[in-house]
Order: sequence, then structure tokens, then C-alpha cells
Amino acid sequence: LRALAARVRGGLRVRCVPTSVAAAVAARALGLPLVELEEAGELDLAVDGADEVGPGLDLVKGYGGALVRERIVAEAARRFVVLAEPEKVVPALGARGRLPVEVVPFGWSVCARSLGELGCPARRRLANGTPFVSDNGNSILDCAVGPLADPAGLEARLRAVPGVVGTGLFLGLADLVLLEGGDGQVTARERNGPP
Repeated sequence: LRALAARVRGGLRVRCVPTSVAAAVAARALGLPLVELEEAGELDLAVDGADEVGPGLDLVKGYGGALVRERIVAEAARRFVVLAEPEKVVPALGARGRLPVEVVPFGWSVCARSLGELGCPARRRLANGTPFVSDNGNSILDCAVGPLADPAGLEARLRAVPGVVGTGLFLGLADLVLLEGGDGQVTARERNGPP
């Protein structure tokens, strides 16, 4: 956001759609012009982070809790670029052991039980000892997972659970991942490009 704000101060004209309330607050503080997604229409570019970057640029997102809004913005963009550190690259999605799932608050425990029956034992996310509430007013269940053999199949099974609003599996969405190492070097990975 700081880099974009500097470009805007230098004359770049943009309209921004934030992926979370926290991002909106930070963007406003930097003077970035914000619009609602409905006003913006199709976006030229979406830029976001990721919690895991797997083979084929598939992602796990949602450790920050804004996964549904992030997915909507990514889907609304012609190009989705991910910024991540090299340690986020994993040989298989799920390698870091956690998969967020956003659910409606009513019946969250039923959703948790159903996710457990699918092999994804789930615990309701807490913030300061109280249930975490997403920007959409929903609960987040953090599922304990291991490396996923079939992320697309799991995604379909999770989305079929009544009450599930979205999952942290972002499959086939990223067009480009930029990995910045501690030395400041940036490595680019494009979908269908070399690993």
C-alpha cells in the first residue's frame, strides 16, 4: 500500500477496492482513493498475499480472516498477482497444517462436525478469547490438515457443507506470484510457466 500510495502521489491514477476493513483503514490513511466493488466493476488488477503457494500457483489464504472478500476481489480482476515470501512456497497445499473455512455463525458447530467427518477437524477461531468475526459477520473455522492430495476434490466437498461460505483454497486464480527474498531479490512465477 505504501508503494502504491507513493506512485499515486507521483501522479498515477487509480481506484482501489480493499479486500478487508483493515486494508481500507490503511489505504485511507495513505490517501488512496477507495471505491466499492459495485462501482468499480471489473478490476484490472488484484494484488494480495498468500499463506501458502503450492504447485501450479494454487494458494491457501485466510489466516488473516478475510478470505471471502479476497476471493471476490480476485475473481473480479482480469489479473491476480500474489506477493509472498519464499517460505510460503510449499510442495503441497496444506503443508503448513491449517485451512481456514468461513461459515455462517448460526450452526457453526454443525459445520465443524461436518468438516471433521470430511477429515478436516475444525476449531472455531478466537480473537482475545471471543469468537473471531469476519468482515462479513461470519465465523472462521480453522481446519487441521496435512498435505492435500486432491485440493479440488476437498474444495468441492467443503463447499457442499450447508453453512460454508468459502474456503481458503484459492485454486486456479493466481496469474503471477512474486517472491521476495531477504536479500531483496524478487522471483516471478507465472501460471503455466516454469516452477
